[in-house]
Amino acid sequence: MKHDFRAILFDLDGTLADSLADLANATNWALAQLGCPTHSLENYRYFVGDGARQLCARALPADKQNLVDDTLRLMRERYDAHCFDLTKLYEGIPDLISTLAERHFHLAVLSNKPDVFTKRMIAHYFNPSPFTVVRGQLLNVPLKPDPTAALQIAQELDVPPAQWVYLGDTNTDMQTARGAGMRAVGVLWGFRDREELVESGAEHIVTSPQEVLALVD
Repeated sequence: MKHDFRAILFDLDGTLADSLADLANATNWALAQLGCPTHSLENYRYFVGDGARQLCARALPADKQNLVDDTLRLMRERYDAHCFDLTKLYEGIPDLISTLAERHFHLAVLSNKPDVFTKRMIAHYFNPSPFTVVRGQLLNVPLKPDPTAALQIAQELDVPPAQWVYLGDTNTDMQTARGAGMRAVGVLWGFRDREELVESGAEHIVTSPQEVLALVD
C-alpha cells in the first residue's frame, strides 16, 4: 500500500466519532414514549450501522414493527436536540485527519446517518472541515452496503476506486468497500469486533488511528 493511494473515505459513527450513547439514548427515549422496552448500550452496537429506520426496527419488539415510523420520528426529534450530549471524536482522530490533510490526501465521509445529521456533525467537530465531500443518507441513493454512494464520491473527486482506502467499523462498511473496489480497512475502536470485520472482507485491521498512516505512507 506504499504508493497507490490518493484518497480516504471514512465512515462516521464508530469510525470518526463515538456517537453510540447519544443514538441509544434518543432511541430508548422514543421507545419509552411508545410504551416499548428499552435496551442496553451494548445492544445498540449491533442495532446501528444500517440507517435510522433499520435502527428503530431492530430496537422494536417483533410484534411492534408497525411502530417503526412513529419511533423514527420521535427518535429523530430527540436526537436533533441531544446529538452532541455525549458524542466525541475518538482519541487520535483529529491528529490522523490533520496529518492526512497535510499530506494532500483527498478526504471524504460517507454515512448511513441522514445527510443533515452527517453534515451537522462534521461541521461541529471539524472546523474548518478537511473533507471535500461529506455525505449521509440521501433520497434515491441506496444505503451502504450498496456501493453506489461510494462510487459517486470517487467519481466526483476524480480518483479511481482502486486508489481509495475505505475506513469503517462494521460489516456494512467492509462490504461497501469491497463492492466499490476500494481497500477495506476495519477499525477496532468502533462498535464491532475483529471477527465481524474479517468475515465481511476487511483486508487490513487497525487498532489505532495512528496505524492508518503506516498503511498509506
